Amino acid sequence: MLNETSASVTKDIGQEDMVHIPGGTFAMGSDRHYPEEKPVHRVKVDAFWMDRAPVTNAQFAAFVAATGHVTTAEVAPDAKDYPNALPEMLVASSMVFSPPRWRVTDLRDVSQWWQFIRAADWRHPYGPGSSIEGKDAHPVVHVSHADAIAYARWAGKDLPTEAEWEFAARGGMAPDWEFAWGHELTRNGQRMANTWHGEFPNRNQKPDGWDRTSPVGSYPANAYGLVDMIGNVWEWTDDWWSARHPADAAKPCCIPSNPRGGEEKASHDPNMPDILIPRKVLKGGSHLCAPNYCRRYRPAARHAHPVDTSTTHIGFRCVRRGLAQRVPAGA
Repeated sequence: MLNETSASVTKDIGQEDMVHIPGGTFAMGSDRHYPEEKPVHRVKVDAFWMDRAPVTNAQFAAFVAATGHVTTAEVAPDAKDYPNALPEMLVASSMVFSPPRWRVTDLRDVSQWWQFIRAADWRHPYGPGSSIEGKDAHPVVHVSHADAIAYARWAGKDLPTEAEWEFAARGGMAPDWEFAWGHELTRNGQRMANTWHGEFPNRNQKPDGWDRTSPVGSYPANAYGLVDMIGNVWEWTDDWWSARHPADAAKPCCIPSNPRGGEEKASHDPNMPDILIPRKVLKGGSHLCAPNYCRRYRPAARHAHPVDTSTTHIGFRCVRRGLAQRVPAGA
């Protein structure tokens, strides 16, 4: 599915299985969907390299084996960081999607399908008794922002900014396209990403056979040769959350270059004033995005997530900056 004619891909030391993203100026955001995506504004990003796919279970296992890293989900939270938290919540745990057995009519109450499960982590994605056996090629999940940063530094990489991520996801295509591949959720009847098909959260029709995550690269690459930029798992960026984008530059000469999101203090959840956990921007949507609930399977879509919280539907991929482009042999 990788289109090597549309992007430069190499596995040389320093840029293994990464795609060269040429950089440029683009219209970031959307005025047609959720408020936090507004307003559309022009930004510029420099060229960079990006992992072709989200980091997989096999890749993360190699990192853990080499470093002994213990993920956030495997450590009990400190009570002083969570005032008024129930004692049963102060255990090593992570958030697991659990389809309710009753028909959900109020989609505003996410507690109906999200549960903190004790001993759920990247090795045991659905809690004790579950495993990642046979899922080496699936994206790693149950990783906090700190876990993603730790992996990136070990690999000599970084997490992308929101602008870099969105530019790469768009693949150089027409700026008015709703999706990374056109105006329709499918292309010529072909499903383009691992998203929810059916009535969320009760019934997933699983037209491609995947109930949750899918092996990376199971769906077509975008025009840059990147896979799974949309759907499968949300991906961490390194930008602090802001409730909306800044307005467009007043003059063409003043288009922001390599912007870096909002301020840490402003990223706190205003609905939880006693818990000052900052939030980062997630991009790309996941296998849980559905037309009747979360239409965030688009490059412009964005979501706020606490840096300390891991789930069954969040992963990441890395970037490198400041490296010259290497054209593959025979190209």
